[in-house]
Amino acid sequence: MMTVEERLTALGIELPSPAAPVANYLPFVLSGSMLFISGQLAFGPDSKLEPTHIGKVGAGVSEAAGKAAARLCVINILAQAKVALGSLDRISRCVRLVGFINAAPGFTSLPGVMNGASDFIVEVLGDSGRHARSTVGVAELPLNCAVEIEALFEIVNT
Repeated sequence: MMTVEERLTALGIELPSPAAPVANYLPFVLSGSMLFISGQLAFGPDSKLEPTHIGKVGAGVSEAAGKAAARLCVINILAQAKVALGSLDRISRCVRLVGFINAAPGFTSLPGVMNGASDFIVEVLGDSGRHARSTVGVAELPLNCAVEIEALFEIVNT
């Protein structure tokens, strides 16, 4: 059985350095056997937002680009989790993902965009990646990013 990091390598994913908070909050909180990851944006490996991930999904940002942005958010979530835990193999389950989609008025395909995150976390964690989730269309997001996602993981305490 492959480790989480071996699965990421097999998928061609190298975790970036996690983004530092830009306001008065922590990027993650570890409480008992739960790891809460603050909302992560779709920063690429260069720590920048791609132009295709800036703006409103359904008006300037395609649904496919929104789905790709959601996948990047989870890559950044995993980068934060690695800093918090030292090893991603301490994750026993993804409990919940919450997605915020910077949606144009009338855009209702929010679940399809969020599937970019859900599909990827299951691809990386297997059945332990199956989770509860909420997906919400919002009027604005920080840096005009198309997607922001937060996560809750159950972990193995060492």
